[in-house]
Amino acid sequence: MNLKPGSRWKSAVCSAEIVIVRPPKSEGELQCGGAAMVAFNEEKPQGLALSADHASGVHTGKRYVDDATGLEALASKAGEGSLSMDGRPLSLKETKALPASD
Repeated sequence: MNLKPGSRWKSAVCSAEIVIVRPPKSEGELQCGGAAMVAFNEEKPQGLALSADHASGVHTGKRYVDDATGLEALASKAGEGSLSMDGRPLSLKETKALPASD
C-alpha cells in the first residue's frame, strides 16, 4: 500500500472513507472492518464481509492514529467497520485543550 499524505482510501466492506494525514514510518496494511482498504478510485472486491470483531465504526471528521507506525488518518465518510493497521486497532486522536481566553 502506498499510503501517501492526501491519498484517499475506502473500505472494502462498508461505507467508510479516509484521507491519509501522516503516512506510516514503515510499510503495512491499512484495514477497515477486518479487510484491506482499497484506493478511492479502485473497485471494491466482491465477496468480502464485515468482521464482527472489527465493527466499532468510523466517525466522520475524527482523526485516527497508530502509535506504532505514526500513521494518522482523517475519516471523510462514516462506516460500520473499525480501522486497523496490520491488525492493530487505530485509536481516536485526542484533541488538544485550548488555552482559556479569559
